[in-house]
Amino acid sequence: MLFADLVATSDRVTATSARNDKIGLLAEAVARLGDADLAAGVAYLAGIIPQGAIGVGYASLGDVPEPAQEPALRITDVDAALSDIAAIGGAGSMGRRREVLDGLFARATAEEQSFLSALLVGGLRQGAGERVMMDAIAKASRVPATPVRRAAMFTGDIGEVAVAARRDGRSGVAAFGLRLFRPVLPMLAKTAAGVAEAMEKQGTAIVERKLDGARIQVHLHEGEVRVYTRNLNNVTDRLPEVVAVVSGFDATAAVLDGEAMAIRGDGRPYPFQVTMARFGTEGESNPIELRPFFFDILHLDGDDVLDSPAVERLELLDRVVPADLRIPRIVTDDPADAERFFADTIAGGHEGVMIKSLDSVYAAGRRGAGWLKVKPVHTLDLVVLAVEWGSGRRHGWLSNIHLGARAPDGGYVMLGKTFKGMTDAILEWQTKRFLELETHRKGHVVYVRPEQVVEIAFDGIQASSRYPGGMALRFARVKGYREDKSAAEADTIETVRRLFEGARS
Repeated sequence: MLFADLVATSDRVTATSARNDKIGLLAEAVARLGDADLAAGVAYLAGIIPQGAIGVGYASLGDVPEPAQEPALRITDVDAALSDIAAIGGAGSMGRRREVLDGLFARATAEEQSFLSALLVGGLRQGAGERVMMDAIAKASRVPATPVRRAAMFTGDIGEVAVAARRDGRSGVAAFGLRLFRPVLPMLAKTAAGVAEAMEKQGTAIVERKLDGARIQVHLHEGEVRVYTRNLNNVTDRLPEVVAVVSGFDATAAVLDGEAMAIRGDGRPYPFQVTMARFGTEGESNPIELRPFFFDILHLDGDDVLDSPAVERLELLDRVVPADLRIPRIVTDDPADAERFFADTIAGGHEGVMIKSLDSVYAAGRRGAGWLKVKPVHTLDLVVLAVEWGSGRRHGWLSNIHLGARAPDGGYVMLGKTFKGMTDAILEWQTKRFLELETHRKGHVVYVRPEQVVEIAFDGIQASSRYPGGMALRFARVKGYREDKSAAEADTIETVRRLFEGARS
């Protein structure tokens, strides 16, 4: 298939607001893709580069060749060029990548160049992310959406799922399962306004300490251990202390979900920034150790247990993981018990609690209603949309950040600005970071690619006609930048609205 046909589909999807209509357009495109084009084509339409990070950013796209006049580029040509770029390394790699990139862009029309540029820098905004594309794959292959989503959850590759769905239908997607040493996306939690609200929703529940650490997924098989981040990156070499601990567990094979955290001698946690600084370095180059704490199990000795009720998974976890490496929890139906556990947790220097339904399954990659998080102060993980140059003492530094929550259409809804909570170290770091993410400027405002997640503490949410969502954060201040989270994991405008409406009721 010509690449121009794919670009034309993307344009039509962008111009369509209804989700079902987007799915229909994408399904038609998937059905037209040839077998050789299928895996790459569905990835491109979802805004994904199958080769992953290939070392091409905004700077590489500033001076591309003149566009071709007529479309001749094929999807397979694009895939081959991106594979070539991804494989280039070593001395002179920047120049060789540029040569291949220029060759690709010289063969592309103006419309194709625009699509490629957005794809390469993660800026394709058409409201057709992975979940919409999964539904389109299901529609095109006449397979129910649920097994398609589940297959994508296990493989992390929607192109591979599309190929299996076309070739073998429902049996093809049903064949995907959890594999050792191939991580799955972690289950995420929704936010509750308080313990009482969460307990009312869950009834008898697991009330679990919420640690402010680095999320880890650990795979064990016959003594071999690998450690992955929440973004599925392999960080085994950084965490020898975790490997040493888990290799001694009484199991032949296991997949565990937990947190790694830096703990003081008195048992209280170090600040989150200390944990993340250690998490980003090799163990021998940083004297602070990270200790693993586990709260869930996905696989044990040949059996996948993601679909087992949470209470049964915890029984298995308790068999494998020693008590001092399990995150503390209670099971109760009494809100007063839950409130006391919450208060004790906060007194111990921890972030809050998770309140989980006893029968909740492990919904990998989803923010399931079976898990609710409660923090003592309101915090949201938001995306930085722009940043303003400071004045006075902050002259020369990027200071006031514009905050956005994720919107259903794939964009962001601005909720306000803040310059509070920023130390000199933060100002120095964010100036460098946001200049790297800069897309354009308007006056004193630097607009950036929506990639950086920041944790914002705030005192409340108020009605506001100034911002498009009709809401603004009160007394927002920076708690810390989340290097461990992607923009796709930031809080949604729906979460913000629920907190706003809950406070008013």
